[in-house]
Amino acid sequence: MKAKNRYYSHSRIAEAKFRQIIRFFAMDFTASDTAKLTNISVRSINTIYIKLRKKIAVQCEEISPFNGIVELDESYFGARRVRGKRGRGATGKTIVFGLLKRDGNVYTEIVPDCSKATLQGIIRGHIELDSVINTDGWRGYDGLVDIGFDKHLRVNHGDNEFACGERHINGIESFWGYAKKRLSKFNGIDKKMLYLHLKETEFSFNHRHGYLYRDLLKLLRSNPLLTSGSPD
Repeated sequence: MKAKNRYYSHSRIAEAKFRQIIRFFAMDFTASDTAKLTNISVRSINTIYIKLRKKIAVQCEEISPFNGIVELDESYFGARRVRGKRGRGATGKTIVFGLLKRDGNVYTEIVPDCSKATLQGIIRGHIELDSVINTDGWRGYDGLVDIGFDKHLRVNHGDNEFACGERHINGIESFWGYAKKRLSKFNGIDKKMLYLHLKETEFSFNHRHGYLYRDLLKLLRSNPLLTSGSPD
């Protein structure tokens, strides 16, 4: 009788082989490389990778509200060079809003724009009112004090101000650099898949002080992947 795979319900892949797949995933191997190393089809590995990323995304969305010192910023993902305006006026790029608890976790969300209404809606839903918020001078952050965030510190990048003691957003900007470097190896990501790749990057960053392979197995042990014919 075939041994049960605790991490992938009703799968034909042996648990030892599946653990190997998870190890390669944690090591940031592409689906193609993992397929070659495990002698499993790229299609099957892609299916596992997508299911795993969806599981990770659900986990990331359940992060509790942020408190303490929190840094906020937006970044733009897409082609490296796009003709026209740069920065917040760039066209053809996906806007991602990020929240980072200093020396802690990060949370990202794809947004349609950088308007005050959009950004403040996310801020109110994810940050506790007694937190110390750090942002740049973008007008989308105007009025945070008016909605209850009394501790709002800003750095004005337009005046070449990037840090003043504890007033800075260096942490979230460092995460953007990490995310873009990590995603660049995929040689272009379909916009429909960017959300899942962002959440994978977020999960990896949030577990940077642990052992990602072990943390992934722990996640799947309590909530295994399901094959197409498995009951929910």
